[in-house]
Amino acid sequence: MSTPSRWTQLLQRLPGWARRWLVRPGLLLPTVIPDALWQQVLHDLPCLADLSREEKARLQGLCARFLADKEFHGAQDLAVSDAMALAVAAQACLPLLYWGPDALDWYDDFVGIVLHAGEVLAPREALDEAGVLHHWREPLIGETMAGGPVMLAWSHVRGDRQAQTQGHNLVIHEFAHKLDLRGKPAGTPANGCPPLPAGFMGLGPSAARQRWQQDWSAAYAHFCQQLALAERFGQPAPWLDPYAAQAPAEFFACTCEAYWVARERFGLEFPALAALLDAFFRRPPR
Repeated sequence: MSTPSRWTQLLQRLPGWARRWLVRPGLLLPTVIPDALWQQVLHDLPCLADLSREEKARLQGLCARFLADKEFHGAQDLAVSDAMALAVAAQACLPLLYWGPDALDWYDDFVGIVLHAGEVLAPREALDEAGVLHHWREPLIGETMAGGPVMLAWSHVRGDRQAQTQGHNLVIHEFAHKLDLRGKPAGTPANGCPPLPAGFMGLGPSAARQRWQQDWSAAYAHFCQQLALAERFGQPAPWLDPYAAQAPAEFFACTCEAYWVARERFGLEFPALAALLDAFFRRPPR
């Protein structure tokens, strides 16, 4: 990116709400994305290949505002380059592409994005039924905290082109958790039920929520059954990442990443969910 101006540096010291008010279309776009860098990111991310010229330009504008509002930190002396930050921004903003000028409000509960070079061993503890407290370290490649930063392992953000075309995208996965957490009271975990837009699928609020919960619950139960049959009896494994069976929130995040990087295959595997996500993300038909 270009060297930040004195005005941009002052802007970045403002509280998050003030930056979000100022960084609006027609008011200020303080982060300039060089065309050569933008073209390289478009080339490196297969999930952006099918976007039209107008959609790519709209995504570039979202990325400029996203980068002006967020702060990137490299853990353990990892140097975060402009290309790395833009790659994260492009994938994080892709699900917001059709939501209009206020789309970035969905990410207004945090500022920091922490990049690690690789997996992180996070301390965990749990109390078993006998009252024994167990401690262990869990390898993490990404984590989203309600009201807090997003952590990503750069080795998995970068990934490989084949994985990206098979339904895997760490950035979209973690930012889908942010969508899920939107509007939930403090301390309420993600549950796979983000706030639905007014008039969702032509339904009233109550009917829309009921439709969402019924279809997602049925799809989640069916997926878990498919996975269990594959693991126990050798039946064909489901296409979606097995991690989706961990919880409804993980199922939602895994389906969102698969939807955005492999929409055609996702529609074949989950036609009912594809219709719901088309309506949720306001994605126009191809």
